Amino acid sequence: MTLPSPELDKRLQHRYQQLVQEHLGQAKTTSAGPRPLPSDTTAFAATQAAWRFYRNPRVTLPRLVQPLVDFAHTATAKDCQDYLLMVHDWSHVDYVGHHSKPDRLFGTHPGEVGYELQVALAVSDCTGCPLAPVYLGLQAADGVHDSRFATLQQPDTHLDGLLGLFDHLQKLEWQRPVVHIIDREADSVGHFRAWQKAGHLFLVRVDDRLVRYQGNECLLSAVVERLQAQGAFHFSREVEYHGRPARQEVAEAAVELHREAWRTRIIDGKKKKWRVYGKVLPLRLVVSRVYSRQGELLAEWLLLTNVPTTVLAATVALWYYWRWRIESYFKLLKSAGLELEHWQQEKASAITRRLLVAGMACAWAWHVARDPTPAGSTLRRLLVRLSGRQMGRGVEYTDPALVAGMWVLLAMLETLEQYSLADLQRLATLILPRPQSSNSS
Repeated sequence: MTLPSPELDKRLQHRYQQLVQEHLGQAKTTSAGPRPLPSDTTAFAATQAAWRFYRNPRVTLPRLVQPLVDFAHTATAKDCQDYLLMVHDWSHVDYVGHHSKPDRLFGTHPGEVGYELQVALAVSDCTGCPLAPVYLGLQAADGVHDSRFATLQQPDTHLDGLLGLFDHLQKLEWQRPVVHIIDREADSVGHFRAWQKAGHLFLVRVDDRLVRYQGNECLLSAVVERLQAQGAFHFSREVEYHGRPARQEVAEAAVELHREAWRTRIIDGKKKKWRVYGKVLPLRLVVSRVYSRQGELLAEWLLLTNVPTTVLAATVALWYYWRWRIESYFKLLKSAGLELEHWQQEKASAITRRLLVAGMACAWAWHVARDPTPAGSTLRRLLVRLSGRQMGRGVEYTDPALVAGMWVLLAMLETLEQYSLADLQRLATLILPRPQSSNSS
């Protein structure tokens, strides 16, 4: 296991290990903290120890994120072939009923109270398996708790803040080139140009927009119609769409973003908008279509990327398909495992630290999930059995089942250190039904 900064004393490093293990347990909405392992420590003492850890000034966010970065570096060398996929997204964390949290944000929509979570998730370019969250930012009313900095930062717009984050991630010296994958929120010509100028690779889903195609200005939808008429779409692979079997078709075209960008800002309380001119930006348009077995069009994605043409269009479409991994991560944090929106920490600073600890627990589970060895397969089956969860037909495991099973396995090991097998069998007779005597009437 990767430890936090060696600048932390052994006591804090041990506490970090213990907290990661406790976050492997299936959380309860009625619980104020993670599930302590069955040691001699009382639940109250474990809660107090966690409280002191999250409030310790030496436990800074850069020190807590470093084990995740180190973990991702090791996984990149082993599980990535040509590129490292970096998926970016934002998610609202709902704390509408937590009145004890004084630094909650009050959103523009009624009932939207809590914090805004931003994550950069490292993903394998070969399998689409998540490796580790390598960046985390939590925006509260007083600022942003950013894993790059030990101090509170001032908030920026989602897209304006990405260039600095891309630069930061580039400085981490990954063994593979990084491709940043973002949903439609990042559909912005001005930001595309800035990322291209800084040397960053990106893959973004876009809406219908004006481009230059074969020397003429037209909408992307018109480009798609021409590709369809030319028979450019070809079968890519069998996929799943909302749990149903489907087939994916892909086509590609070279386009140019030639128009000016628009920048909108709130200045002195007023919304202002102005043009920003820039160079013509050549990009690849990859069109991904998903059809049902009956030939019904289920989804169509318009993807713009500056990834080299040596990467096939079908691969680019698959990379974007894997963007859903970050949605699964948010689900694992919120409702399918760690119950983030029921955490009792009263400040965003403590919640951010706990999120980084929980991120390592998720990275452990993902490491087990992508282990291709026979031992890895055996371990996954064991963890699913220990979790007590039923898998659907053809499903070997789920991430929440692995997380829950790992806690049970660790609890078993810790229990066996305190009791012998004979002791446990003897104690079990107190709760197991006794067979009736054959002489009983």
